[in-house]
Amino acid sequence: MKTLLSFFLLLMLTLASPAYADKQAISKQQAVSIAQQQHPGRVLSVKQSANVYRVKILNANGEVRSISIDANSGKVVSR
Repeated sequence: MKTLLSFFLLLMLTLASPAYADKQAISKQQAVSIAQQQHPGRVLSVKQSANVYRVKILNANGEVRSISIDANSGKVVSR
């Protein structure tokens, strides 16, 4: 029983470690694809800060849009 408890404790500590939390689920290119689905146009820049990709897109009307994509889940955070 102690061995089983030790195993689960070790497993939980491993999964909660910063090395595991910092892994990103999506790539820069995937963030661009997700952003372009929301706002088609020419990509001007892609920057990453913390766990968010910021994709700037120039649309057909000449407007620049900044779309924030969560780097872990791939969900649009803001448009």
